[in-house]
Amino acid sequence: MITVLGASGFVGSEVVRHLERSGADFDAPPRDADLRGRDLGHVIYCIGLTSDFRERPYDTVDAHVCKLLEIVRNCTFESLVYTSSTRLYIGEEGVGREDNDLRVNPLQPEDIYNLSKATGESIALSLGTKGRVARLSNVYGPEQRHNFLSMIVEEALTRGAITLRSALSSERDYVSVADVAMLLVKIALQGTQRIYNVVSGENLTNGEVTAAIAKVTGCTVTVLPDAQPVIFPRFDNTRVRTEFDFTPARLLEDLPSLLESRA
Repeated sequence: MITVLGASGFVGSEVVRHLERSGADFDAPPRDADLRGRDLGHVIYCIGLTSDFRERPYDTVDAHVCKLLEIVRNCTFESLVYTSSTRLYIGEEGVGREDNDLRVNPLQPEDIYNLSKATGESIALSLGTKGRVARLSNVYGPEQRHNFLSMIVEEALTRGAITLRSALSSERDYVSVADVAMLLVKIALQGTQRIYNVVSGENLTNGEVTAAIAKVTGCTVTVLPDAQPVIFPRFDNTRVRTEFDFTPARLLEDLPSLLESRA
């Protein structure tokens, strides 16, 4: 049995749909459910904050750390997969690999996100062979809101114009939410490693993404004069490719259907 925590969120709800399609035995308890004393089977922990963590620092720690501690202390389970983030590789000069040392600085207010995710990872990994970590890159899908990709798609569809506040050379790794859901279930049931990068393994620039959107919608693209490049390192996905025979979806190929679903 698989228990999906955070099942009402973007990633968690896709995990639920994946499990429904596969006919798996699962539970998706509501946010305020009392889980004390329950056997949760294989746990997929999708509780977390993303774009609003800057305005809600304490809620961020509560979601990434405190709720996890409640589960670890009060429930039994066969395994637990903690969904983390490739933001932990920010500042990495080379390729982001699972065994790399991480850089965090409590003097930087934005690092509360990375610090809380790193703490959550430590708690999960302290479980020994029961605990695993999945570091997700920029997840995309029809229901995603309030991140960079969803905002420029919305601008293209509603205004016919995209205004970029970061340079065209800025680049990110984008991974499909359907791929994420499939991999999280496989990691929960079959994973042999402690940490996995759940990523496409390929960075796309703002220029490539906005050009593809403009080709479909006919929108214009403007870059603010003071726009600076925001460049994430490339993330290695060898573990998920080799262990689960994973071939990632491609954002540029998915953009037409993504735009159609949002129109």
